[in-house]
Amino acid sequence: MSGSGRTRTAMEWLASAAPDPEACRWEWERHPMGVALLPAGRLWDVLILVGELGHPTFDVLSRVIDRPGPVLVDHGSARVGFFVPPGTAGRWLGTGVRAAGRGSWIVVPHPSRTVYGVGWLVPPDGSGVLTDPAVLEMSMHEAAAVIARSDDG
Repeated sequence: MSGSGRTRTAMEWLASAAPDPEACRWEWERHPMGVALLPAGRLWDVLILVGELGHPTFDVLSRVIDRPGPVLVDHGSARVGFFVPPGTAGRWLGTGVRAAGRGSWIVVPHPSRTVYGVGWLVPPDGSGVLTDPAVLEMSMHEAAAVIARSDDG
């Protein structure tokens, strides 16, 4: 599939989470902000880590699996958001992680753009692939261990 075909498929997948998919697409294409506010909890939840842990976790995750699910990055406040299966936020027990599930809304840029400091480390491809929470948790532990070792020495 071509790049533009993948982008269209990703847009359709993301927009299908919106109460009004057409309004969502309009926001991406025509509104000056270029972002849409989408509800978590239906197609996906998002686990949001501070950048100090999020970026190293992403590095570990990228070595462990070929392709994680979509990963958002907020450059301004250095947060990394991992798209995980719906229901994960309600079961997440770890500290220092913000879990956005049913009842939460996420600022989501166009699948192929960075807008106002929000962009994609891994853009959605429209396939619905999400990051396995167990693999993400293992990656977080490994990243935290690497951070702790570097702080000690």
